[in-house]
Parts: sequence; structure tokens; C-alpha cells
Amino acid sequence: MSTSAFEALLAVQDLDVASDQHRHRLEHLPARARLTAIGARRGELESRRRAEQDARGELSARQATLEAELAATEQRRREVTARLYGGSVSASRDLQAMASEVEALSARVSQLEDEGIAVLDQLEPLDAALAAVDVEQAALDAEEAEAQAEVARAGAELRTELDRLASERASAAAGVPADLLATYERLRDRLGGVGAARLVGDRCGGCHLTLPSTELDRVRHLPADAVVTCEQCGRILVRAAT
Repeated sequence: MSTSAFEALLAVQDLDVASDQHRHRLEHLPARARLTAIGARRGELESRRRAEQDARGELSARQATLEAELAATEQRRREVTARLYGGSVSASRDLQAMASEVEALSARVSQLEDEGIAVLDQLEPLDAALAAVDVEQAALDAEEAEAQAEVARAGAELRTELDRLASERASAAAGVPADLLATYERLRDRLGGVGAARLVGDRCGGCHLTLPSTELDRVRHLPADAVVTCEQCGRILVRAAT
């Protein structure tokens, strides 16, 4: 096996590391985190909207009840007043009873009107709160659209770069014997993405541990085409060409 095959293997390793980094960046784009945060804020906003709408719904129902009772009370007062002053009733006891009823109905009308005004006063801040939620919703929609556009733009750039790296890897892998490449792939899967590393002096470039002097001496006397692995981590060690 030629030393160029080992150099090609290191090129494959470098390209695999670069691809892993780009895939990690693609999965962890800052704009994706922004979208997650926006989703959480949207949930909080919807909870606020529901609470405000529920409160407003209760007040609106109360308002409708008051208005219906007010209309019925005013109608009854008009009817009794018409009878009181219509001349059809002459008995003083009946007239007094009707006058008392008109007075009671008038008091009830006044009370219902006051209660209606109080409900309107309570509705006003709820309407303002719902309007504020709508404003926040619009701002959140705009922020989300911006983040989605950033994800699309950055994602497209990274995928283009990944395609380029894949093409370069295929070219580099063509210079690596199939059995050596298969061994590298197994080691890479098992050892956190790094299956081959350069021997730098007396250190493994993969685990960065120093080889024992006896092991280093043995490695140095092996044929240039021998496949060497680090006895510390098991990675393929690529020696400098001599």
C-alpha cells in the first residue's frame, strides 16, 4: 500500500470532519433557536389571548343579560305608567300600588344602567389588552418570517458546501484501498467521527496521547505500507512519509 493512500485517507478524514461540522451547524442554526423561542412566546401570547377573551366573554354575557333585563324593565315601566295615567284605573289603592311599582321599576332601571356602565368600564381595558396582543402577534409573525428566511438562506449555503465536500471526499476516497477505507469507516463510527490520525512525533493526533517508546520504536521500523493503529485509542496512525 503506497504512502499516498494513507495521505488520501487523511484527506478523507479531514473532509469528514468538515462535513460533520457543517451538519452540526445546519442542525443548530441560531435562527432555529430563535424559531423555538418564538414558538414559546407564541404559546404564551395565545394563553394571554384566551384568558382575555374568556374574561371578555363573561363580561359580554353579563352585559347582554343586563341589557335584556333593562329592556324588559323599561317596557314594564312604560306599561304601568300608561295605565297609571291612562284614566282606566280610578281606585286610589290601585293607583298608589301602580305608582309604587313605577318608582320601584325606575330604581331598578337606574341600577341596571349603573351596572351596565360598570361592565363597559371593565370591558375597556380588556379590549385594550386584546388589541395589544394583536400588535405583539403581528410583530411575532414578522420576526418568525425573518427567522424562517434566515434558516432557508443559511441552510442553502451549508447544503451547497456539504455537496462540495461530498464531491471532494469521493475524489479523495478513490485513492484509498477499499479494505482500508472500510476499516476507517468502522473506526470513525466507533470513535466519535475520527478513524484516522497523523502520528506527530511521538503523539497520536487522534487521542493526543504519547506512544510508549517501545511501541514508537516498533512502529518506526514497520514497512511504509503497513497499517498502524494507536494502541491507546485504536485509530489508524498515518506516519510521515520518509
